[in-house]
Amino acid sequence: MITANTIAEVRSQVLAWRKEGYSIGLVPTMGYLHEGHASLVDEAVKQCDKVVASVFVNPTQFGPGEDLETYPRDFEHDCRLLEEHGCSMVFHPEVAEMYFEDAATYVEIQSDMPKQLCGKTRPIHFRGVCTVVSKLFNIVCPDKAFFGQKDAQQLAIIRKMVRDLSYGIEIVGCPIIREEDGLAKSSRNTYLSPEERKAALILSKSIFLGQKMAQEGEKDAGRIVEAMIRNIETEPLARIDYVSAVDGITMMPVSSMEGTVLFAMAVYIGKTRLIDNFDYNVNTHLP
Repeated sequence: MITANTIAEVRSQVLAWRKEGYSIGLVPTMGYLHEGHASLVDEAVKQCDKVVASVFVNPTQFGPGEDLETYPRDFEHDCRLLEEHGCSMVFHPEVAEMYFEDAATYVEIQSDMPKQLCGKTRPIHFRGVCTVVSKLFNIVCPDKAFFGQKDAQQLAIIRKMVRDLSYGIEIVGCPIIREEDGLAKSSRNTYLSPEERKAALILSKSIFLGQKMAQEGEKDAGRIVEAMIRNIETEPLARIDYVSAVDGITMMPVSSMEGTVLFAMAVYIGKTRLIDNFDYNVNTHLP
């Protein structure tokens, strides 16, 4: 596996691959990789000849008081995992390589879409995400890019950005990977104490409760959300940021079960903010 630290290195290698007729897949990450990230690489390897993974903790998507400085990092571990799963090149730039000191250009969706869900309490987050992903697209020029469905709002926003800016890139969403006990894989799970790790199961338990209600034919999305909230509130260590039902494409709030409905949550377990979700396509579950 090639390790590249500069934009020029990546572009040179991708150009060489293009001359050989290879297709290129991109897996953008912030590192501290786990089985969820590995599943993205696995899918990229299946669909593309060469796979580039980025490992970059992007400062522009962190707001004041968030965990930019303490975000877990282990590049050696990341490289081992990537190589084991068939990644062709890892791009690991310094902040100065990605952002000029006087950088003043951002990519931002000017609608209510990024203001929903996580955007309510993280107002600059998706501007930072769109900006860094746009830069990675311009650097790597992939045929396909692979993102996890755990970050469902991010995935929807990137799909819209790609459509609106006419990127010729296919965005591939990959399923949530969970621990054996149901907790969604996340780099932030490492923040949890043993007691908090046990308490964090309330997220997936509430997700499974909501799924069960939807599968059993509940037509009122609000009732599903209320039941999920009540369930989370039984855990003393949990503090809800949001639990919401939104349209799976626009991310705007919905009250009834029509089309694809995304049920998403962000919950603090102690000081650690965790997210989880499920979507339900009514049309594919009609009797």
